Amino acid sequence: MVKLDGDKFEKCSIERKTVNYDDNSGRFAKEGDEYTKQYASLYVKRLEELASVLKVKLKVKWGSDVNLIPLSDLEEQEGRKCAIIGTLFKHQPNKPSILKELSEEHQMSMPAPLVDYCSDEDQLFLEDQTSRVRLTGDNVNVKMSVTGVVCAVLGAENSKSTFEVEEWCFCDCPMQSTINSKNSGKIVFVSGLELATNPPDLPVSLFEQWVCGLAGNPEMQEEMASVVRVVIAGNSIKGCKDVHVSRGLVSGRKEDAAAALEMTTGTKRLDALLESLGSNCCVTLMPGQFDVTTLMMPQKSMHPGSFPRARRYKSIKGVSNPWIGKVADKVIVGTSGQPIQDIIKVCGLGTKQPLEWLEKTLEWRHMCPTAPDTIPCMPFYKNDPFILKECPHIYFVGNMDKFETKLYKGKDGQKVRLVCIPKFAHTKTVVLVDLDTLDATPVSFGSNLD
Repeated sequence: MVKLDGDKFEKCSIERKTVNYDDNSGRFAKEGDEYTKQYASLYVKRLEELASVLKVKLKVKWGSDVNLIPLSDLEEQEGRKCAIIGTLFKHQPNKPSILKELSEEHQMSMPAPLVDYCSDEDQLFLEDQTSRVRLTGDNVNVKMSVTGVVCAVLGAENSKSTFEVEEWCFCDCPMQSTINSKNSGKIVFVSGLELATNPPDLPVSLFEQWVCGLAGNPEMQEEMASVVRVVIAGNSIKGCKDVHVSRGLVSGRKEDAAAALEMTTGTKRLDALLESLGSNCCVTLMPGQFDVTTLMMPQKSMHPGSFPRARRYKSIKGVSNPWIGKVADKVIVGTSGQPIQDIIKVCGLGTKQPLEWLEKTLEWRHMCPTAPDTIPCMPFYKNDPFILKECPHIYFVGNMDKFETKLYKGKDGQKVRLVCIPKFAHTKTVVLVDLDTLDATPVSFGSNLD
């Protein structure tokens, strides 16, 4: 690095800060013979683990003398106030169905894809391994409810064999580890680069130089030396399944060849970017929905063989989606966007903002509640790896339409920085998070003319 001072050139060296890093995503490793298992085991394990949490929570909320009964004994308690624990199931006629897809194959034209699955016919149920009951009443908002959430409800069964809900109880955020270290540095979050359809342009080049300390004055370069890691949160190669060429959208027999070329081009561009970043900074690379990896959640890390230039750097770590990591003493958890995007489809586009749904998943203590109902996932049978075991200090979601952030404060003193990372290809924006203060700042590399 060269520092300009009048007519003299002074060489100066700014050393990048380093901190401890642990990848704690081992729970997402595949279990043996997972494709031969049924998804019922995943729901059973989810309910078993979170029900034990709820049994403590509901006594604190509703009193130690609350009448907690299993769903199978509900008929014997008709008209009496009681509490029940189970997993929510939202019946939606518009929800994707493999049987419906097979029947539509015989139609002359496929119907237009739905932007969400909501309708006036939606119904909400609470179920466990033995039975199911429909939830009704003024305190039931079907549209805002999500399949797969484990909760407790207080109320009574009526003469129509439905359960009139008075109050709800969720698991809430788990306990958080204490923070001991100071001067931990900063992390850069970026997602949605979409390099296959958005070739490296000025914003990408500026972002690259900014991270590498090649842009700005010496003061800015010293600030960038405090960046200890860059987290790339999915859809680095593509952002949609459509295939585009110079003459527009293609389909039919030409689509396969064009898709292969597009994916190859995007992978090479990502390889070059990773090589540049990895030579200067530690990088965590997460896959996204349209990247070169498995579709089912949790998505496996992208194969290092796809990046012959970048694979030489030990500073680049390919991880799963979702990802759980520990940087310095801060627990960081996040996904590349699919869970929040799917919740929005289930509940409707106009219900809540992505940041609000991200906060809800924290209170539900589950990263991906709609899996395996409307998000494909591995049929885990020993445990549910998507359950939040420990409260993170930073909880993020990638590939959102805009930047949003909030400092969440839990009932037991937890402080969590919630971050919605915008798509870089559309917003030219990354997010810089200070590990000490948990402050999140958007940094834009675009212009008002974009």
